[in-house]
Amino acid sequence: MPTYTFENTKSGKVFDEYMSISDRETYLEQNPHIKQLITKINIVSGTGGIKNDSGWKDNLQRIAEAHPTSALADRYGKKSIKEIKTKQVIEKHRKRKGK
Repeated sequence: MPTYTFENTKSGKVFDEYMSISDRETYLEQNPHIKQLITKINIVSGTGGIKNDSGWKDNLQRIAEAHPTSALADRYGKKSIKEIKTKQVIEKHRKRKGK
C-alpha cells in the first residue's frame, strides 16, 4: 500500500498516511477540507544493506566450523592469529610452486 501526503486546508498541517487507493478516495470524500499533495515518486526505498542480527552470525560461525575449508570458514570462522598467518604462508608457497 502506498503512502500519501495530505494537507489540511483549514490548519495548513501537512501529514502522511499509509492506506490503499480505495481508502484514499473514501477519506478524501469524507473530508472535503483535506487535499492530497502530489509529491515526487520514491523510486529507491532504501540505500542501506540488510542488517542481520547476531543470531544469524552465530549460525554462520557454526556452519563455518563444521566446514573449515569453505568460504564461510574464511569469513566467519573463529581462528587464531597463528592459524591465519599459517594459512597465508601456505598459500604463498603454493603460488610460488605453481609459477
